[in-house]
Order: sequence, then C-alpha cells, then structure tokens
Amino acid sequence: QVQLEESGGGLVQPGGSLRLSCAASGSIFRIDVMGWHRQAPGKERELVAAITSGGRTNYADSVKGRFTISRASAKNTVYLQMNSLKPEDTAVYYCNLREISRGHLEYDYWGQGTQVTVAS
Repeated sequence: QVQLEESGGGLVQPGGSLRLSCAASGSIFRIDVMGWHRQAPGKERELVAAITSGGRTNYADSVKGRFTISRASAKNTVYLQMNSLKPEDTAVYYCNLREISRGHLEYDYWGQGTQVTVAS
C-alpha cells in the first residue's frame, strides 16, 4: 500500500512563502507523475502543479510564476515552493502520486492534505 505524507502547511501573511513537501512510502512499481492539488471551501479540487518522472512540469495558470514544483532524485519526494502567496491560495493542499503497475494500469494515491491559510 502506498502512503503519502505531507508537511509544510500553515498560516502565512499575503506576500509570504511556504514550502510543502510530500514523501511517498510503500511498494511502488513505477511512478508516472507526482503533484499537488488543492481544494478551497465550496470549490472543486483543482490541479496546482505536477511533475512527471521525466521532469516535465505543469502548473495551473493562477500559480504560474509564483509556485515551483520539484522532486528529490534519490527519494520519492516532491516539493512545492510557494512564493508571493495570496489570500485566494488558501485551501487544503493534497499530494498525489500516479503509479504505473506491472500490468501497465494507472493508480492514483492521495495524501491526507495539509492546510494552507494566507491571511493578515
């Protein structure tokens, strides 16, 4: 069973920065992509950023130029550096891992979520 452990969330003032981390553990055959989604109250969950096993990144338009996703080469760990935070960034942020199984099927795993609150 794959487990994802998120950390780094908290309360920050507008214009501030936070760095989220997500560490994966358990039996993983092959990672296709890891990334971050977020969900604000009353809104649907949306993609924030993702990074493939080959290093290709993808960002939501609302965070381009402010957020940077990266990964550790030696561990199944992904980071999200968030700069110039805005109140509208307030949400629960969820780590996601997409596994490619030995049968070439895709499986998505999710973390418990970490709260990010941007307020004065």
